[in-house]
Amino acid sequence: MLTYISQGVLQLPWWGYLIAVLILTQLTILSVTIFLHRCQAHRALELHAIPSHFFRFWLWLTTGMVTKEWTAIHRKHHAKVETAEDPHSPQVKGLAKVMWEGSELYRKESRDKETLERYGQGTPDDWIERNLYTKHSVMGIVLMFILDVVLFGAYGISIWALQMAWIPFWAAGIVNGVAHYWGYRNYECQDASRNLTPIGFFIGGEELHNNHHTYGTSAKFSVKWWEFDIGWMVIRILQFFGLAKPKRVAPKATLDSAKVAVDADTIKALVTYRFQVMARYSKDVILPVLQEEKKRAGLAGRSVLQRVRTLLIREPSLVKDAKKKQLESVLENHQSLSTVYQYRLKLQNIWARSTATQKELVEALQEWCKQAEATGIVALREFVKHLKTYVPQKA
Repeated sequence: MLTYISQGVLQLPWWGYLIAVLILTQLTILSVTIFLHRCQAHRALELHAIPSHFFRFWLWLTTGMVTKEWTAIHRKHHAKVETAEDPHSPQVKGLAKVMWEGSELYRKESRDKETLERYGQGTPDDWIERNLYTKHSVMGIVLMFILDVVLFGAYGISIWALQMAWIPFWAAGIVNGVAHYWGYRNYECQDASRNLTPIGFFIGGEELHNNHHTYGTSAKFSVKWWEFDIGWMVIRILQFFGLAKPKRVAPKATLDSAKVAVDADTIKALVTYRFQVMARYSKDVILPVLQEEKKRAGLAGRSVLQRVRTLLIREPSLVKDAKKKQLESVLENHQSLSTVYQYRLKLQNIWARSTATQKELVEALQEWCKQAEATGIVALREFVKHLKTYVPQKA
């Protein structure tokens, strides 16, 4: 009898409890990233009723989160990212606040009826959602506690505590906090999102946060061949069994090496691939020119140039005023670097002209290419050749 009380019905060895914690918490993470995040908040995939109901039930047991609340708060985060209205921006509220009080920020925003009505449309509104998951959200957590104690005995109390802390720490704290503060960026989208690691395994692929913010409606978070998204792997398994259907993934640039002129297709392609294009510009133009400038500079000059490396490729709206002055000072003394940086801004401004006609955009890009080639900068001239080869994705 004492054995059942201390070890539960399953009576696992010590390492069995560790595996149990891993399985239980990973199920919760996958429920959040696949159901709440990719399916509900962004409509990036469709889920069959079987996994959909399982994920809802499991989230009720392990988090008590209401689908409409989570979805609305996350959609508002994307709509108001890095502003005072963002429910959990570490850039605005501070990293420590979001990391350690992320759950409190979530609960505060969940009480805002305007947020729920404006951003929570299209979430489940069936009988079980209204009468159980939403109305009695705490009941699931209590039931999970009982199940953990029955299955794992006294160890179940610790397992339950870890389950309850998992999402508040890893999702509300690490993803919402650290992933907007530290890490690497594949793309210069207009927010501070970062990829925490190229291996998106431990927190469901949410580690690839910059990729997600760049392509918010993509069901797949990995974009580079060396990145891994376990959430996408599970989605593909579900798809194999007819239980999931991805609707969108990040566009993959298509090139036609025979194409040598800018036309309407070029514009269509660049609007779609603009983040890849700018990443390519940084890699093939700005950084090589920076390297050439460093070779010509003395030791002190190389140090100064190295300090502005990130600023040269960073989204300008994210650069603080003090850093802008630092960058401007360096560009004044390095003409080639200043030229390629200005051409980067001019290229971005072309597809930012939302009121321009297609004809005007084609003419603007043709003029940009003509002027870029006339600079005589080899890296810029080669980039123009590459730019002309972009074509739209085939339907």
